[in-house]
Amino acid sequence: MRQHNQIGDMLCSLTLYKALKNKYPASHITLVAAKTNYEIPFFDINPYIDSVIVFDKSSLKSILKFIRQLRSRKYQLGFVPSTIVLSRTSHIICRISGAKIRVGVKSIDGKENKSHKHLNLKADFDWKEKHQLIRNIEVAKLIGCNLSADEINSIKINFNENDIAFAKEFICSNFPEQKRRIVAFHLGSRKQANIWDKNNFIELIKNLDLEFNNYVLLTSGWTDENIISQISKDLNLLNIDHKILHNAQINKLGAVLYLVDLYITNDTGTMHIAGYSGAKMISLFGPTTPQEWAPSGLAQLNIKSKDQDINSISVEEVYSFAKTFLNKNKNF
Repeated sequence: MRQHNQIGDMLCSLTLYKALKNKYPASHITLVAAKTNYEIPFFDINPYIDSVIVFDKSSLKSILKFIRQLRSRKYQLGFVPSTIVLSRTSHIICRISGAKIRVGVKSIDGKENKSHKHLNLKADFDWKEKHQLIRNIEVAKLIGCNLSADEINSIKINFNENDIAFAKEFICSNFPEQKRRIVAFHLGSRKQANIWDKNNFIELIKNLDLEFNNYVLLTSGWTDENIISQISKDLNLLNIDHKILHNAQINKLGAVLYLVDLYITNDTGTMHIAGYSGAKMISLFGPTTPQEWAPSGLAQLNIKSKDQDINSISVEEVYSFAKTFLNKNKNF
């Protein structure tokens, strides 16, 4: 039972699912997810789940249908990870599921989970500045499931032949000069507080263009059309050629980002896609905590605002990091 299942939340919870499948390879794992106002590609994000049940509480009829569907399977284990928030509803759903063993959190950092009475296997957790990957695996440890550091680091988005072919065709078609670097940017976010000002991005793009004469790629999700439209107009006025990759399927987007020379992004879902694709990346953090959320690959850096305001991060600071990346060999 997970109330938060945005792309980043899902990717950061993969350690829990992988640990379960490692110990119980023949298990059937169902994700109970909250209803959203847009489609979440659950099975593209999470290869370990076998089915998804969406909790639709819009009417009594939909709630009763949900309960029948939930109880139609005789679940042995139920998990309420609570790594992001403590949800009373999730705990009640876990109890209603009929799962014999119900696993979760008794307290977090000294704060009691008031719904822990619905659990029969629980523990107190100290999660200050612990990454979501670790929080999820610590919940799995309650039933003896664990992953080594190498197993955690091995969790990646897997590209099939079609994904790789799409990425290579996209790069060759839009950026034909192989010696010119490709710098990609993600300008939006579902959360306004996570968005670096568009004028900062424009200045950064302009400075990098002057220094490196690089190709420019803008990535865009379903919530980003407005900011992409604004910045695209400004870049056209500056005569900076750019391409837009809009609403690409997750694996195809990841395959493209793996091939670019640098990805500069706000803290949002595409940041996690890039992280799990092995992209070279600089991620920008305002109010959120990079120790909890940032990708941590060898070529993945983050910049954290000193006062929780993402726009306190200066263009000069990001430009300096970007120059360091781009002045290195392409295969660093």
